[in-house]
Amino acid sequence: MVAKTWNRLTLPGKVIFTVLPLLAALTIAGIVGIALLGGPILDVVLDYLDIARFVVAVTAILLITIPTAFVIIYMEMKIIALMNLRIGPERVGPYGSLLSVVHGLKVFMKEDFTPTGADPIVFTWAPVVVYLTSVMTLLVIPFGPEGLVAQHFNLGLLYFFAISGLSVVGLLMGGWASFNKYSLLGGLRSAAQVISYEIPLVLSVVGVILLAGTMDLTTIVENQSGWFSQWYVWQQPLGFLIFFIAATAEANRTPFDLTEADSEIVAGFATEYSGMRFGFFFFAEYVNVFIISALTVTVFFGGWNAPIPWPQEWAINLALDPGSLGIGLLLVVLIVPAVLTLLFATPLWLISSKIKTWQALLGGFVLANLFIGGLVIAGAYIGFAWVAGLLWFMLKTYVFVFTFVWMRGTLPRVRIDQLMNFAWKWLMELAFLNIFVTAGAIILIEYLT
Repeated sequence: MVAKTWNRLTLPGKVIFTVLPLLAALTIAGIVGIALLGGPILDVVLDYLDIARFVVAVTAILLITIPTAFVIIYMEMKIIALMNLRIGPERVGPYGSLLSVVHGLKVFMKEDFTPTGADPIVFTWAPVVVYLTSVMTLLVIPFGPEGLVAQHFNLGLLYFFAISGLSVVGLLMGGWASFNKYSLLGGLRSAAQVISYEIPLVLSVVGVILLAGTMDLTTIVENQSGWFSQWYVWQQPLGFLIFFIAATAEANRTPFDLTEADSEIVAGFATEYSGMRFGFFFFAEYVNVFIISALTVTVFFGGWNAPIPWPQEWAINLALDPGSLGIGLLLVVLIVPAVLTLLFATPLWLISSKIKTWQALLGGFVLANLFIGGLVIAGAYIGFAWVAGLLWFMLKTYVFVFTFVWMRGTLPRVRIDQLMNFAWKWLMELAFLNIFVTAGAIILIEYLT
């Protein structure tokens, strides 16, 4: 009976019924192990603190990539719908916010098919290579001050470009292993496109390296602290323009999404992919949008620094000690939420006689929690530099994510010959010109001073 039920399950069902009990057993074992061996485990962690920190940072990065992809997918559906005067997703979750999660589950539950004639090993590992190269570049992106970076490298910028360039290997693997001429053509296009635009992309940041004197991304951000006039985009406007265009091509975003041109080559390298292997390719693409936006902010737009030097220069030190209130802390926790709920519920109740008392109280409770949450965030922003830095970094990054979505909804796709000509005949020369002008300006300033 058990064997018959097991055979009727789909592949995702078998995975769920295998993985979930295993995770539950591991969780219970972990809790019991920590309870019995907490002291020795803590001593080992303290002895190898750098390794433990790296493991935690890598785990956190892996965990945030999928939600990041879901958020950007939702942004694309909603923003492009608004630009096209359509309603867009609105039925699944508040304002359709859970529709991207449904798309992810749909991809997860589809049949993962390997076509006849394909190389199964290379065919399977291609999306893994593409996805992991995207995730590994996040290791060196500084999200905020006070060490809010997974791994601090002195050559962080070099590491970023070295790892990101490996994505073309995965695309070629997928195109070749699919045993499909359209897929092979898409893989060759991806190799030509990524290699062609990788050169001006790297050359575009050489001006910033000359000005900063380092390839350490944390130091580059620290050099841009203060007013927004210190951001490198004002000293390297041509370098930023070249970087942004080349990065768009590197991320296979419109108008440079030639590797998956459905009007010409069906879907390019992904033509034969389905299920989660297909999902990994496009999760990687959406994560790349976030990564490219984050690197743009880091190198040219001050990273975690606010446009004005606040609260770095006159930060307020919130020396709060809730424990000193004693029994008063319990009274505050019990009384303050109730009082705020009544204060916010009263106007709602007075606005209209159609609003019932319980509805007003429910609305007041929600508003009170939003108010308390806002106070907590404001206090953390003022009192902790890393909170303020993280908020500014994410805000500026998602401005560029919005720009990429905007471009997808407005710009037409270019032809492959236009794509290649622009890289070799325009961007390459402009990148070298930017380097020569920047180096000459530095030498001239040093001579005059």
